Amino acid sequence: MSKIEVDAIDKQSGSTLTLGGSGTAVTLASGATQSGFGRSGSVNWQTTPKTATFTAADGEGYFINSGSALTANLPAGSAGAIVAFSDYARNFATHNFTISPNGSEKIGGVAEDAQLNIDGQAATFVYVDATKGWVNVQNAEDTETGTPPFIQATGGTISESGDYRIHTFTGPGTFCVSSLSPTPANNVVSYVVVGGGGAGGIGGDSPGGGGAGGFREFKSPVDSYTASPLNGNPGGTSITATVAAFPITVGGGAPYPSTTGTPSVFSTVVSTGGGRGSKNCSPAQTAVAGGSGGGGDGGGNCTAGAGNTPPTTPSQGFPGGSGRSVSGDRGGGGGGGATAAGTAGSSYRLAGNGGAGATTSITGSPVAYAGGGGGAGQSGDTGTGGTGGGGQGGGPNPTPGVNGTANTGGGGGAGNGSGCSASGFGGSGVVIIRYKFQ
Repeated sequence: MSKIEVDAIDKQSGSTLTLGGSGTAVTLASGATQSGFGRSGSVNWQTTPKTATFTAADGEGYFINSGSALTANLPAGSAGAIVAFSDYARNFATHNFTISPNGSEKIGGVAEDAQLNIDGQAATFVYVDATKGWVNVQNAEDTETGTPPFIQATGGTISESGDYRIHTFTGPGTFCVSSLSPTPANNVVSYVVVGGGGAGGIGGDSPGGGGAGGFREFKSPVDSYTASPLNGNPGGTSITATVAAFPITVGGGAPYPSTTGTPSVFSTVVSTGGGRGSKNCSPAQTAVAGGSGGGGDGGGNCTAGAGNTPPTTPSQGFPGGSGRSVSGDRGGGGGGGATAAGTAGSSYRLAGNGGAGATTSITGSPVAYAGGGGGAGQSGDTGTGGTGGGGQGGGPNPTPGVNGTANTGGGGGAGNGSGCSASGFGGSGVVIIRYKFQ
């Protein structure tokens, strides 16, 4: 390699001096400096993000990856000096980034620190003179990001199963969608909506069990989990996500003497609360219709409450079982469940069982919801609760009924006893939303 050592290079003629040939890069040796060329107003970005307080250098830009509040100390100002900063972690709102001038120098005419406190913010500063010091010549308060190819959302308790994200609401909340998939089919969400369960009947000797809250499910056409027999695809109500906030209502389980549990709601999907079981205790009260109906008692109000009220497609629940009273032998019917009616009480003083609920794997593993509550029999026989959180009926006189399981929509068990012992409350409902996220 040849080496030329001279004190100056000048043109021979004309007004242009050319260094290097076509395709040749002209570089300064390591440690060398230049003057007189000036800058083009840009910075050389350092691609290792800063994670601690540091001193900036003229002509450099820095990405800030802050897990806490950081400070950049500016170099001594000289006319034309330039530095830039960008929020690499997109969390300046949580961890404010401070820019501190050298000594008594100014930023924008004020001898104080500057602060970047907006997520995604980026700013470029040029030193002008002693009057204004460093002047911000470019500020971006929300730098662009790539667009995820799937739904992005928040709300509820979030879990994942393979390529799917699951939002579970056990109380009121908001499902907030911030971005959508460019593939329309991926924006159709899967859901399970279960209303609050109804209370079991109370007292006398053969009250009916409470009906389960209504159960409604829709599995997205792109989803792969094992849905319940009540999956509404096709024929049910599909919900396509939009960039919006969807208020979520989770129904409460009913205490006696409430007529029904309260409904759960997601968008246009409403699951009705379960109906109350019939009461054989002065004053007598009949069984009530609901998502699933309450069971009838064996002491005179033998008629059970209807299910699927108001009607949905597919059905959101089944009726309760009727009570029986023959020759003084009485048995209360079980409350209706999501997939089966409650069984009838027997003339042999036997109580009916709660109707079975619906089992779905929307959360990634099979879980049963919306089982009916068990009835109570005159001899102390107990009706079992339906699978899916139904409460067991009361045993020997006097025995209270068992509550439906929380966040399953299970019906409450009937309370057995001439002293009008307590009935089981209905279990609260739940709303579950699932979609492809990767």
